[in-house]
Amino acid sequence: MSNSMGGIAVRQHAPMTGRAWGVLLVLCGAIFLEGIDVAMLNVALPSIRADLGLSTGMLSGVVSAYVLGYGGFMLLGGRAADLLGHRRMFLLWLTVFLVFSGLGGFATQGWMLLAARFVTGVASAFMAPAGLALVTSNFPEGPVRTKALGVYAGTAAGGFSLGLVAGGVLTAFGWRWVFFAPVILSVLILGAALVLVRDTGGERPLGGFDLAGAFAVTGAMVLLVYGMVRLEHPGEGPGLTAGTIAAGLALLGLFVAIERRSSSPLVRLGMLRAAPLVRVNAAALLFLFAFAGFQFLITLYLQEWRGWSTMQTGLAMLVIGIDTVLAPTLTPRLVSRFGNTRVLLCGIVLAAVAYALFLPVRMDWTYAAMLPALLLLGLSFSLAYGPLTMAATEGVDEDEHGLAGGLLYTAMQFGTALGLSAVTAVSVAAGPGPGALRTALVVPVAAAVLGAVVVASGLRTPGRRASGGASAPAQDAARARSPQRDVTH
Repeated sequence: MSNSMGGIAVRQHAPMTGRAWGVLLVLCGAIFLEGIDVAMLNVALPSIRADLGLSTGMLSGVVSAYVLGYGGFMLLGGRAADLLGHRRMFLLWLTVFLVFSGLGGFATQGWMLLAARFVTGVASAFMAPAGLALVTSNFPEGPVRTKALGVYAGTAAGGFSLGLVAGGVLTAFGWRWVFFAPVILSVLILGAALVLVRDTGGERPLGGFDLAGAFAVTGAMVLLVYGMVRLEHPGEGPGLTAGTIAAGLALLGLFVAIERRSSSPLVRLGMLRAAPLVRVNAAALLFLFAFAGFQFLITLYLQEWRGWSTMQTGLAMLVIGIDTVLAPTLTPRLVSRFGNTRVLLCGIVLAAVAYALFLPVRMDWTYAAMLPALLLLGLSFSLAYGPLTMAATEGVDEDEHGLAGGLLYTAMQFGTALGLSAVTAVSVAAGPGPGALRTALVVPVAAAVLGAVVVASGLRTPGRRASGGASAPAQDAARARSPQRDVTH
């Protein structure tokens, strides 16, 4: 152990080589691809409906299909990456993503788009946790990993913001380019990944694949996400919505029972007893809940109520993309000095302030009046997204980094689905007009405040440092892991 630790210590302080930067850029390209793909499609939806003659329900289904695939298969994707190999799963599902994104561009009917988006979501669910695990396994814990994760998280966040602009530009040439452009980018990333990306050769978890647990948790995730999507229209079949959510919760309970008895569990339940990991995932859910709701409302406000074009809307929100620059440059330094918890708390508090600044919104607001809130939101993403990604694998053994990534992205996807459903339901209940917008804006403000409270609860815990740095979460996670690990592994 001491020799291994010594080897890591040397690597921690060694500068990143050109090949290491190449590996990081490939993995960043994949997570950027995922974010930009989602954002571009959202901007192109009106053009898709006009061209294919889709109903409102079918158009909503195009978005929901991706959410179902992504949220439903994320935990399975994370565990499959750990069991079958991070590189293998990353390359395989990047290829699937490439193929079905292209098929979406050739769609001539709504059902074709639904099928393409669902499989694309499934591909992302397997690819994203494998990519995060490759980052953490290729860069040793310490300043090097902090820097790598800062760049990775900044690229991921930038994909969402820059995708709005790219979507507006591509849609001007035709909505099909929103599907074809990711194919071109995917081919370039795949070619570079085949040459540069390697597994580190770490040990894979022992035991077989927990098929019963896999079917139970995947079914539970699909049903719960579908139930959340249905909440966007509370008046349409409330009984079916409630039954779907209840069935999802029942399957989730069955999954827990299966995992307790399994000799090779899909999710080691001891992980979920680590307070820092629970806080991180709860914070991620609330942070994305608030942002998804706000992004939906601001897009509705600018395009439908103010009459702005998709290009104007994208350019207006471009300022949020400052996170692409700040996250990889500023955030790692702040984390090294103040720890993940404090930086994350600052980011979520800034998000709450940004959403609150939009509460007095009027129909005659100038862009200058909106700019402070949008700038703060970009700074918030810079400070929050990276620490969330870094903290997701702190104190977790390397052979479970794929699963830890799956938990994080599952929380984010659930937060996104819940945020959209919540603001839609509140907006519809509040009725037409500006008052409905201001009422619905209270939802992201409240979610961000609650997220800040969750993160702040980790600042002061008896018996450990308040810095929120890496050591405290690692110790808590290790304490929660050790007895359970002996039983299940």
